[in-house]
Amino acid sequence: MKKITQIITVLSLLVSFTFVQGQTKQEPWSSSQLMPPKQLADRIQQAKTLMPLIVNIGPQAVIKGSVDIGPADEKANLKKLETLLSKEDKNREVVLYCGCCPFDRCPNIRPAFSQIKKMGFKNAKLLDIPKNIKTDWIDKDYPVQ
Repeated sequence: MKKITQIITVLSLLVSFTFVQGQTKQEPWSSSQLMPPKQLADRIQQAKTLMPLIVNIGPQAVIKGSVDIGPADEKANLKKLETLLSKEDKNREVVLYCGCCPFDRCPNIRPAFSQIKKMGFKNAKLLDIPKNIKTDWIDKDYPVQ
């Protein structure tokens, strides 16, 4: 009887573990596709290198030289992003950013990044803004519009 109880316990743990693993959300980007804010700020300030297309997918364009699409959680704005990108070379570096809230809860970055991947952009980046645009960009005196 003790062995049966142990087997049932082990099986229950395996089923629970498998269920939790299945619930883990897979992000549409890899860690290599995250760009640190300082890296983009340095490139904007140097302005000697070929600039990426910088696209705001949140409520307001803040970064110098960025194109404002609007919140990508709205279908109309996601369509605007698709229209903008349809005119670009698939090899062009494109940096998307939002910064409306902490990165892990942002409603805009996942649909926008999924869209850019679906369109086949090979050099897509997501600006790594863990807290918000004010803390991670403006307060650091990085270039603004």
